[in-house]
Amino acid sequence: AMLTVTLPGTGGTQPLPGRALAVMTVFAAGRGVLLDCGEGTQTALRRWGVSAYRLDAVLLTHYHGDHILGLPGLLQTLASLGRTAPLTVAGPAPGQAQTAAAVMALAGGLPFPVQWRPAAPFTAGALRVEPFPLEHRVPCCGYALALPRAGRFDPQRARAAGVPLALWNRLQKGEAVDGFTPDQVLGPPRRGLRVVYATDTRPCPALEAAARDADLLCMDATYADDADAPKARLYGHSTCREAGALAAAARARRLWLTHYSAAVTDPAPGLAAARAAYPAAVAGADGLRLELDFDQED
Repeated sequence: AMLTVTLPGTGGTQPLPGRALAVMTVFAAGRGVLLDCGEGTQTALRRWGVSAYRLDAVLLTHYHGDHILGLPGLLQTLASLGRTAPLTVAGPAPGQAQTAAAVMALAGGLPFPVQWRPAAPFTAGALRVEPFPLEHRVPCCGYALALPRAGRFDPQRARAAGVPLALWNRLQKGEAVDGFTPDQVLGPPRRGLRVVYATDTRPCPALEAAARDADLLCMDATYADDADAPKARLYGHSTCREAGALAAAARARRLWLTHYSAAVTDPAPGLAAARAAYPAAVAGADGLRLELDFDQED
């Protein structure tokens, strides 16, 4: 698969014996990113066979405790595994300096650099990381993780540009070689893959725009019952029905519900509410995994 998405945890506010705090991992070409790192994240990763050692970045949606308290321990574990490669930690700019100081003080001396960066587009391995603003009680951002796909190799263009046959393969793989560049031999870019993670949030235009035609939207669905809509508005979260409505409006290809309130013991009623607008909705459950490949072409 080109992209492997895992949901090691799906809970909000507090970890439960049967439900870890909300966290997602996305891997491409053997390297990955971790989205949020609440208490118990390390255990959840290990339980579902996700390698912390191969992470290039930790993407924090915001700095509430249930999304960051696992980070000092994770950094210590990476140190004990002998990591020397830098680790990027991205998140909203407001509050980042205070969070970074606290986390690094708790983690202690590390044999690798931790590069804290305010949320802005960057690349992590093969993935393009695209943060966007969410609506919560504090500054919060969602992340679109895009795996781009080059255009199809065009032998006629290669011949017209005078590219020697021996170089075709390397140019097709995206290398520039002997003064020739891939754009001389490739057609227009094709549809890549796009995975969007958005918690904690109200439904909002920036999220709908980011999720447009996404292969997967994994979204805050804290409240299962429509009767809790006032609470969702008060605390800056979404109901399951709202998540379904947003996925339908964005025409996302898949929807996973996550960040359930600890009061949600049975995901079925919330799932039914989400499916009213988005019939293919899936109730997130710890360990849920998806392998995504580029669209088949004729």
